[in-house]
Amino acid sequence: MLEKTFYKTLFSHSFNIPVKVNYWDGKSVVYGEGEPEVTITFHEVIPMKEILNNASLALGEGYMDGKIEIDGGPYSIQKLLTAAYESAGSFMRNSKYIRFLPKQSHTEKHSKEDVQSHYDVGNDFYQLWLDSTMTYSCAYFQSPKDTLEQAQMNKVRHILNKLDPQSGRTLLDIGCGWGTLMLTAAKEYGLHVTGITLSQEQYNYVQQQINDQGLQDVADIQLTDYRELKHEPFDYVTSVGMFEHVGKENLELYFKTVSKYMKDDGVALIHGITRQQGGATNAWLTKYIFPGGYVPGLTENMQHIIDAKLQIDDVEPLRRHYQHTLEIWDKNFNDHLDEVTKLEGERFTRMWDLYLQAAAASFESGNIDVIQFLISKGASGKFMPMTRDYIYAKELAKESATND
Repeated sequence: MLEKTFYKTLFSHSFNIPVKVNYWDGKSVVYGEGEPEVTITFHEVIPMKEILNNASLALGEGYMDGKIEIDGGPYSIQKLLTAAYESAGSFMRNSKYIRFLPKQSHTEKHSKEDVQSHYDVGNDFYQLWLDSTMTYSCAYFQSPKDTLEQAQMNKVRHILNKLDPQSGRTLLDIGCGWGTLMLTAAKEYGLHVTGITLSQEQYNYVQQQINDQGLQDVADIQLTDYRELKHEPFDYVTSVGMFEHVGKENLELYFKTVSKYMKDDGVALIHGITRQQGGATNAWLTKYIFPGGYVPGLTENMQHIIDAKLQIDDVEPLRRHYQHTLEIWDKNFNDHLDEVTKLEGERFTRMWDLYLQAAAASFESGNIDVIQFLISKGASGKFMPMTRDYIYAKELAKESATND
């Protein structure tokens, strides 16, 4: 009886849409006015103590283990969690439900283990639901008609265009993923590129792409920690989806390291997930998806950039683009559920579906954002154009050439 009373209190202020909850004793309650848009079914009770320790961890594990079902059509998890993030009294926003947070470490050894636990699930897995570019970060939709592949290439060129790169110069891509950005920089922009990653699977993939495309003279991939690269400074630096993994205690070092790798008057484009409300971690994500993950606050990052004696030249939020990217990924993922389950098992499949939809909800509700920071080393990029027009002129020229 106490557990039931607790749950009724928990859910009574948690959603801004009507939600039906089917409890483990066969009884149901509708929270909110109107026809329920989402139904939560508890096949068994999740102990109150676990919810009080950390609601996202307890309920996330309950979903992974099949103790909880969420129904309401496509993207029902996203709809439910968006409603929770948008409700001021929700358990998703109440600090009394996040007493427990896993401990984190960001030594070089732990950073390598963290990266490989996520990215070395296997290229076969990611190829099932990413697009052919194997780009695992926010896409950039210039048109509602853009396919995911087009939008990912838009993003890559949008980043490179912001640098105003001059052919023959050098670029470092920190956390290069499966190499699309660095290889595009070499092929389309005439740059000499170096990429670094801690993922053995990504390293193998990029090295094969370099060999297959005959780019050995202009492209290099290294399996190393970003703190350990031995190289002369670069004209340009890019880093996409990287700073979320370095840990709160290493953010200052990360931006100072970016600065170290930049030539005087060099330019960098740093793209990653942040929060306008301040930095945060999530216990479920930390335990199951991104060990060591920390989403820094917007002003936190900007202060670290300034402290690294770098100049902020442009800041662009792309939150809605990442929401749409995740929605496409989740559809692709669900189109291959049988294959994923065969590869990894049902618990893993439920975990990743929850992760993709929860992330989409977090962007949709504004709980998190994704920001591109254009920064320079020197007096505000004195060799850069004075307006943004050059970025879009390059993109329009590329689009025109493609249409011709």
